[in-house]
Amino acid sequence: MTMKILPVEHIREADAYTILHEPISHIDLMERAAMACYYWLTDHLDHDRALNVICGTGNNGGDGFAIARLLRAKGYKTEVILAGDLSKLSPSCRINHDRWLSEPGSSLRESAGWAPEEDVIVIDAIFGSGLERSVEGETADLIRRINGSGAMIISIDVPSGLYCDKTVQDLKDPAVVRADYTLTFSPIKLAFMFAENDCFVGEWVLLDIGISEEYLAEAPTRNYYLESADIAGFLRRRTRFQHKGNFGHALLICGGRGKMGAAVLSARGCLRAGAGLTTVRVPEEGVSILQTAVPEAMIAIDPDPAVFSEVPDLSAFNSIAIGPGIGTDMKTQRALKILIQSAEVPLIFDADAINILAENKTWLSFIPKGSIFTPHPREFERLAGKTSDNFGRNQLQRDFSFRYQCYVILKGANTAITTPGGECYFNSTGNPGMATGGSGDVLTGILAGLMAQGYSPAVAALTGVFLHGLSGDLAVAETGAEAMIAGDLIHYLGKAFLTVYGKL
Repeated sequence: MTMKILPVEHIREADAYTILHEPISHIDLMERAAMACYYWLTDHLDHDRALNVICGTGNNGGDGFAIARLLRAKGYKTEVILAGDLSKLSPSCRINHDRWLSEPGSSLRESAGWAPEEDVIVIDAIFGSGLERSVEGETADLIRRINGSGAMIISIDVPSGLYCDKTVQDLKDPAVVRADYTLTFSPIKLAFMFAENDCFVGEWVLLDIGISEEYLAEAPTRNYYLESADIAGFLRRRTRFQHKGNFGHALLICGGRGKMGAAVLSARGCLRAGAGLTTVRVPEEGVSILQTAVPEAMIAIDPDPAVFSEVPDLSAFNSIAIGPGIGTDMKTQRALKILIQSAEVPLIFDADAINILAENKTWLSFIPKGSIFTPHPREFERLAGKTSDNFGRNQLQRDFSFRYQCYVILKGANTAITTPGGECYFNSTGNPGMATGGSGDVLTGILAGLMAQGYSPAVAALTGVFLHGLSGDLAVAETGAEAMIAGDLIHYLGKAFLTVYGKL
């Protein structure tokens, strides 16, 4: 089952359903959550470091009291600080507050005027996923003191002050904990998927606390987190008697004067993704480069020496991708318009093809249904418009996919893939080393190679993005992030396939 990202109201319902149907008491489910955090913390923390656990008055604070008790019993130097009014503890928080104070030598400190020392580890359990308004007053001041302390910060479930389903209001000086790590409970929170929240969330770790699988299977959502098991279910194993004709013929329209490397990278990505045949449409100047660098590819020579200017016969091709390195010459723009009018298969638009469409938006109504766009954020902004935050941009991306019945792959950390039906899949693979020229060209080739083999646009988009990111993850282990180049993604693509197939 693809991992779901649920809105806050369904996260609450998941807890309530688990309590009712397992059955388990609320306080015991809280203890289970605390134990999951305790196991992670004891595996990762130096036993000699002092711990400051900051507890709010709600259920997140109850988690904090329970975690403090477990850590103290293990011998950690643990101090608890209360953020809020002692008279307003939730029932389960009250129980764990009392359990904490029943431990020999334990105490409770008020947060007013308190700030952590730089050498301690702060465990943030002030607010959880249910926060509905901005943090103000003394608690906001407390959060800012925590952030300014220089201490390592570990948040429980959600960094305090962060909304799960909407953007932070004051991005200049927000009262939101800036965690180094966030130990979150299933299901994943949507806020973790967006770059603007990375400074708050830090590295997040998903902990299983036994939330009802039955509820999660039935819970409605439009957001998903893409993992290896999903992709393994898509891939088809080849049989003994299949031949190159069974794996389709891809056409790549890419490359131009000074940018033939884009064509080389796309072609290699396409071939490594499994296309039976790959033809690359390049200007005359690029023929010798392509035939030397990618001898496995066939060449369709454009009559123009430097740019794409004329659409070839499309009848032989099962997939068509256009964009990497083609430029925006007027001859190229006219040829792209003719391609859109002539194509009988979904098209893959990347790079300059997207930039051309951004300047000719009336053409979007004529693109074949099921086409795929692969913009980076600035390209998407030119194509679909500006927004003030990533939540808004994600909605704009969904709207674009729905309006034009296409798939949009918005590249970046947790690459987001939106569908014509309004769903969004966030990718779990990839790393900062992939922020290098040519990485997107490789992805375009991979997508074309998968679609040539008969994978649907939806499956090709999800599978291509995942494998592209997984190749980067395999590469970065050897190269490091700084030294990675786009060619490394091609080199490790075969290992990515094998990893998903379970052969490594």
